[in-house]
Amino acid sequence: MADRGGLDPFLDGLDSPMFVVTTVDPQTGERAGCLVGFASQCSIEPDRFVVWLSQNNHTYRVAMHTDLLAVHGLAADQRDLAELFGTQTGDKVDKFERCTWQPGPSGIPIIDNCPRRFVGRILDRAAWGNHTGFLLEPLSASGEPDPSPLMLPAVAHLRAGHEA
Repeated sequence: MADRGGLDPFLDGLDSPMFVVTTVDPQTGERAGCLVGFASQCSIEPDRFVVWLSQNNHTYRVAMHTDLLAVHGLAADQRDLAELFGTQTGDKVDKFERCTWQPGPSGIPIIDNCPRRFVGRILDRAAWGNHTGFLLEPLSASGEPDPSPLMLPAVAHLRAGHEA
């Protein structure tokens, strides 16, 4: 493992929820989606959320040509979706043939049975390290009460479809 400048003692034991981010290129209709562990609400008034996508990722390349992203909060029992969207690359596999979904606004894929999800308009993009942050303005959101989220330790063993 590479030396991360001494962050290991700080990061060890921290837990964060996992998300699947999906999008579609409005010009080509190309769909994309990936597992995301770097995401957070970043403003309360106005509501804002940010997701960071790896710049090596197929979803990142598609997201650079679109105005909308859908963010899906995974439940603790949805490791299958985490594995599909975290270990496969859209460069080689149509992930949406392997899950159930519906077209949302502008055709964006909305994955069925995710307990929490929202569609957000991309307000800004900022490159930080090897990831780019996408600042989102929520347009629509839904959620089920009290689903236990899928957390990082449950997927830490997965090998990413692309290098980070």
